[in-house]
Amino acid sequence: MKGERGRLKRWSIDFIFSGPTLIAFATVLIVPFLYGVYLTLTNWNGLSNHHQFVGIANYLQTFQDQSFWVSMGVTVKYVIVTVVLVNVIAFALAYALTTGVKGQNIFRTTFFAPSLIGGIVLGFIWQFIFQNVIVYLGQILNMPALSNSMLATPSGAFWSLVLVSVWQYSGYMMIIYIAGLMAVPQELVDAASIDGANALIRLRAIVLPMIMPAIVVCVFLTLQRGFLNYDLNLSLTAGGPYGSTVMVPLYVYQQAFTSQNFGLGQAEAFVLFIIVAIISFIQVYVGKKQEVEA
Repeated sequence: MKGERGRLKRWSIDFIFSGPTLIAFATVLIVPFLYGVYLTLTNWNGLSNHHQFVGIANYLQTFQDQSFWVSMGVTVKYVIVTVVLVNVIAFALAYALTTGVKGQNIFRTTFFAPSLIGGIVLGFIWQFIFQNVIVYLGQILNMPALSNSMLATPSGAFWSLVLVSVWQYSGYMMIIYIAGLMAVPQELVDAASIDGANALIRLRAIVLPMIMPAIVVCVFLTLQRGFLNYDLNLSLTAGGPYGSTVMVPLYVYQQAFTSQNFGLGQAEAFVLFIIVAIISFIQVYVGKKQEVEA
């Protein structure tokens, strides 16, 4: 009897402290997610009070939707480029700013600041820069390459998205890399230097294996943010020109809210979720294996 009372008391205390959080988590995430999965099986238009159950018809239409897979191709290309550039630049900045350079705290703050700006605001700021400031400078300096807006061509619009994303996220990832670099035991680096290892060998054999947890986190975050980039895509290019920079989140929004086909849009969003989950799982699994080996 006393054991049961003690167990009940512990459960009550656990529920008091964790119950509100679990309820909020279920209300904000679990229930909407399950309801969204249900909507993928209907033909709801987002406005009507009634909708018909259509089974897997939306999923079949998703796999037959050429425009969706074109936007997926643009998204994958964007993710690959940004993941590589963001992490290389972020690590280079972190490595440079952990060497005791004068004013490194000011540099850290400066590079981190762009990540504090929201994607919508950031997109409009850079849209003004690309369409006005850079064009004006190109005309004044008589540089034809800069005299026309980057946003006017498909390739230019794509690389402008990449440029702004790298500028926004590099400072954030830099902070994570700095934390990882500062945790590397200095005595290991010093011992390698005494043994004759140059800077490149120390970086490859000691530093990179030791900061593998930070690398896993940074790659995961850049993958996730790249696949779910909606706000910057909307405000900077709006998918233009000629729909050449429509990425999957923006395409899903257009299906659900512009075309008023919530069922299909939700199905495409769920397909994107599955793809991102699989890629993220593989990336974390491979990264953790490297971390254990290190």
